[in-house]
Amino acid sequence: MVNINLFVVIKYSSGQVPLEGSKHELEKFCEDWIRTQIQGISKMKKFLLVDVDPGVDDAVALMIALESPNVEVLGITCCYGNSQLQNTSRNALRVLHVCNKLEIPVYSGASASILGEPLVDTFYYGKDGFGDIPDLHAPSLDFLQKEHAVHAILRIVNERPGQVSLVAVGPLTNLALAVKMDPALPKKLKNVFIMGGNIEGKGNDTVSAEFNFASDPEAAYIVLNEYNCPVYIASWEFINSFPLPWNFYHQWINQNTEKANFLKKIHAHSITKGEHKPGFVSCDSYAVAAAIDDNFVTEVTSVGVTVELRGSLTRGMMVVDWTDKLKKKHQVFIMRKCDLRKLEALFMAAVK
Repeated sequence: MVNINLFVVIKYSSGQVPLEGSKHELEKFCEDWIRTQIQGISKMKKFLLVDVDPGVDDAVALMIALESPNVEVLGITCCYGNSQLQNTSRNALRVLHVCNKLEIPVYSGASASILGEPLVDTFYYGKDGFGDIPDLHAPSLDFLQKEHAVHAILRIVNERPGQVSLVAVGPLTNLALAVKMDPALPKKLKNVFIMGGNIEGKGNDTVSAEFNFASDPEAAYIVLNEYNCPVYIASWEFINSFPLPWNFYHQWINQNTEKANFLKKIHAHSITKGEHKPGFVSCDSYAVAAAIDDNFVTEVTSVGVTVELRGSLTRGMMVVDWTDKLKKKHQVFIMRKCDLRKLEALFMAAVK
């Protein structure tokens, strides 16, 4: 129950506290007012720095962030992953172009893993990451910032200590290099949201590892062990447990807007790979949705995690310490359940 006397002293002079009425009515007024303030706080502007490897699903995730009214995207950092670095950097610019937001800075970063192994996936999204659809109006690479992505991460976070949410939806190489350059970086972040890893040993790139972690196991290990700020993980199993209905996908992708038409073109290649599945999953969108909407994720589990580096069959697999054998001081938040209605609303808003 609200401390009414203290509340009245604070709010009386503003004229917001009713001067007449029963104690019960005053209590209800106070509680309603506080609830309104809390809701307002949840809608305050969020500052996002998004690390991507576009990738069709990255395009959707970026659009969601770019078109959310409570979000300011401070920058987009790119790495290899769904295609080579030059392509992923160009694809980020293509998304900004279709959203009329080329003023947002894009930075190129890591072109290969920490060990120099440039694992690139062309099966789902084609050689260029966007379904190999020609784009005669693609922005010039001259729009890319000269500053390296890793340096940009450090600078942007230092400019807004405690305010920036770092969203990482590709291989974690840029994040790993950043924390090695400045070990204090995690303490300056508000939080980190990651799409990657797995909690049941179900792989998509290898028999037991998810693609982003398998692309750079050492980077994933560094991030999970050295980022001691709040870290939220949308695992491979989590996102596949909450697919969007196919009827929603067709309704969404067939909106008669420039953004929807763009997404429809770049999805043409990859959508044929997933039509047999029970629903549509755009992997990276789940991490971005969690960063944008505090109420999107409805259940998390706090647990210690690390990454296997030596196993011949399990290299890159995220190891979840369900029984606390590792006694890790820092635990991450594993997303377990979410509100798909909120995700659908974000998808629709992104293509308006």
